[in-house]
Amino acid sequence: MDSWEEACRSVDIKDEPEITKAQREAVVKASFMVAAALAKSGRPLTDGEFVKSCMMKVCDVVCPDKRQVFLNVNLSRDTVAGRVCDLATNLQQQLVRKGRDFIAYSLAVDASTALMSVFIRGVDSSLCVTEELLGLRSMHGTTTGKDLFEEVSRCVNDMRLPWDKLVGLTTDGAPEMCGEKSGLVGRMREKMREDNCTGELTTYHCIIHQEALCGKALNMEHVMSTLTRAVNFIRATGLNHHQFKSFLEELGSDLPDHTQVRWLSQGKVLKRCFELREEICRFMESKGEDTTELRDKEFLCEVAFLCDLTSHLNALNLQLQDRGSVVTDMYAAVRAFKVKLRLWETQMLQGKLSHFPCCQTMKEQVSTAVFPSARFAEKLSILGGDFTHRFADFEAQKSRFELLRNPFAADVESAPTNIQMELIDLQCNDSLKAKYVSVGAAQFPRFIPDTMPQLRSQAAQMLSMFGSTHLCEQLFSMMKKTSHRTRLTDELLHSILRISSARSLTPNIDELASMRCQVSGSD
Repeated sequence: MDSWEEACRSVDIKDEPEITKAQREAVVKASFMVAAALAKSGRPLTDGEFVKSCMMKVCDVVCPDKRQVFLNVNLSRDTVAGRVCDLATNLQQQLVRKGRDFIAYSLAVDASTALMSVFIRGVDSSLCVTEELLGLRSMHGTTTGKDLFEEVSRCVNDMRLPWDKLVGLTTDGAPEMCGEKSGLVGRMREKMREDNCTGELTTYHCIIHQEALCGKALNMEHVMSTLTRAVNFIRATGLNHHQFKSFLEELGSDLPDHTQVRWLSQGKVLKRCFELREEICRFMESKGEDTTELRDKEFLCEVAFLCDLTSHLNALNLQLQDRGSVVTDMYAAVRAFKVKLRLWETQMLQGKLSHFPCCQTMKEQVSTAVFPSARFAEKLSILGGDFTHRFADFEAQKSRFELLRNPFAADVESAPTNIQMELIDLQCNDSLKAKYVSVGAAQFPRFIPDTMPQLRSQAAQMLSMFGSTHLCEQLFSMMKKTSHRTRLTDELLHSILRISSARSLTPNIDELASMRCQVSGSD
């Protein structure tokens, strides 16, 4: 139902001054703006009515003469739901129009038990990047490679995207995704061969997933399981937790609310447990619990090592999650971490622990003979080897990455033959070199002249690449935040998620409000 018609039914305006066309558009525009804000925040759509009541209170105090205009802003649940669908449709239409100009695009695909999300990163002839949700599909029944391929294909075809412009595919690494024959990757390549696409599809296993899997090479799960039991004992009942906080206060220890011992993240739990190791043991002993393992010096050294290393891994993970990063930036961060691992391995053997403060603390409390420097150095070596193995597919693209990061330092002989001549012209152009220095690597591709079409095409392909499926995981987090608040249809949930995940595009609210008022006028 149209909001203006609803407003007329809910409020008797016969005796009020006639509302102008500008005011009519303004109230409809206001309802669209509130609907967009509710969708982005993940709040229940029924909150529109609460917003309306707050608006009226403000109006009665600030501008009582405008009360009727404010009353006409309809924010009922049904109206807000309709606005949300209109906003999402507008975003989708914009993406379709943008897609017509893409000279290269890549996809990031991730599937949960019930949903599959597909994000697109497209680059147009001006080398401007558009990164948006392409589609969200409900997965009913099986999630085989065939099922995933059919849904991804439907997303691509619905948006009328040309298959020959698809250059990259990044997945979560599940077998049904990565299979070269029956998985999504294999089926996508087969589809491109059937359509006589000349380009090669570059596929990646999410760089963030890879980094997380590397951490498992440490084989230190026993440390976390022991600490988990201790934390769960304290957090199991409200009484234990309250008594533990009181215990800390009596000892003069500080435990601010935002640093309570809880599962905010593995890294924070490790750090807090290490800081409160003595207090935790004393409290558990007061409850009759055995703390032999928690007081073991070798175990505490392992806690310290894992705490320090997890802190470094978490810092890398946050760096990889930066939405503004291109795949070359992400790979550069991984390469830098591999170099750091080699440095830490050498320093660990030498007893230099400046980058491992918790280890430094433990080494000062125990003898050098007890602190297992050699064992920890070996673990750092194993972790470095696992990084090298897992990121081999990124290493294979090293020369292409270099073309985007610093084309002036790229080796011409190792570059693809179709761009070698243009690359030489570029490297010998002092004006372009000066522009590269002034604007930086991220912005420079836009300044590559049209007389170098192969270089521009290569840059477009690399700019379109996804390094991770983090956007998909963020979307699933938004979904959990949204769906528990109210009962939503699939269409409405998908619309909310399209609005809340939008970054490159913005709904054209002025256009929507004008169109809605024209429809109302015709009625």
